[in-house]
Amino acid sequence: MGPVELLHMSVFSQSFSPCGRFLAAGNNYGEIAVFSLSAALSPDATALSQKPVLTFTAHEGPVFSLLSTDCHLLSAGNGEISCWSWSDLTKKNVKPLWTKRPNFNLEIPEINAMVLNTRDNSLVVGGGDNNIHILDLEHGIFKAVLQGHSDYVHCLSVREREAEILSGGEDGAVRMWDSRTGQSVHCVEIYKYESCARPQYGKWISCLTTDSDWMLCGGGPSLSLWHLRSLSPTSIFPLTGCQRQTSFYQDMILAVGEGPSVAHCLLGGEVKAQIPCTPQSLNTLQLNTNSAEHRMLTVGGSSNHIDVFTNLSYRAFSLSF
Repeated sequence: MGPVELLHMSVFSQSFSPCGRFLAAGNNYGEIAVFSLSAALSPDATALSQKPVLTFTAHEGPVFSLLSTDCHLLSAGNGEISCWSWSDLTKKNVKPLWTKRPNFNLEIPEINAMVLNTRDNSLVVGGGDNNIHILDLEHGIFKAVLQGHSDYVHCLSVREREAEILSGGEDGAVRMWDSRTGQSVHCVEIYKYESCARPQYGKWISCLTTDSDWMLCGGGPSLSLWHLRSLSPTSIFPLTGCQRQTSFYQDMILAVGEGPSVAHCLLGGEVKAQIPCTPQSLNTLQLNTNSAEHRMLTVGGSSNHIDVFTNLSYRAFSLSF
């Protein structure tokens, strides 16, 4: 890869291995890089330790989404999902176990989001055809299509205890679906709430995450915290630009988006800190909770560098493609 490609690289997706010792990251060129976290965190780490142990081309277009199951890495590109064995990848064997394509009508849309529903061992997939496709992982077949969004689906979350799937889209709606019947149960148009609306940024929902009875969502509208029983916003976070990914962490909320920093917010709506990052704009944040000794937050965006935070208040070092 030449200097021009490196200059224009963006990291779109990340996933930690089930053992927590490796990080996979996907970029805009269809490549997946696998990093050894034990090598990068070692007291004897060199510049080489922050480079991938393996880089391979997984898809023709960007790798929009990565997700790990008990022993597999799932990657999504334009219209297709591939499955890789983590134990194969750590041995540098890069043959996919399978590649599947949802039934799309005409064009091949990008797949923007994937989330696991362990309740019925299915993969919930959302993308550019405005629909949500459910892949039965046991039998390897797409078993349902959830229709209701009138534009791109950008983000997904699953509430397993409630058997509920949540989706956010370009149409400005967050839809809640019954995962057993595939029916849309609620539809909340976030931009219609005055406290959340930011018409100058648009109405699209680009990030969504849930934790028991709470939901975080944002994009065009301000990042906001919602109570799901009352379906009302309880806190609005005064962050500039559109947020692209957010996560609950202990008694805080972490968010990344347009701008070179990770925002630490309190549940009440206060922005407690903005921690500087290497990329000028951020797409993805991931917390490694799979391994206590490799506990970290990793952040990627408009750069070939992935920032690593072993302590949330400052960047420790960067991994790079």
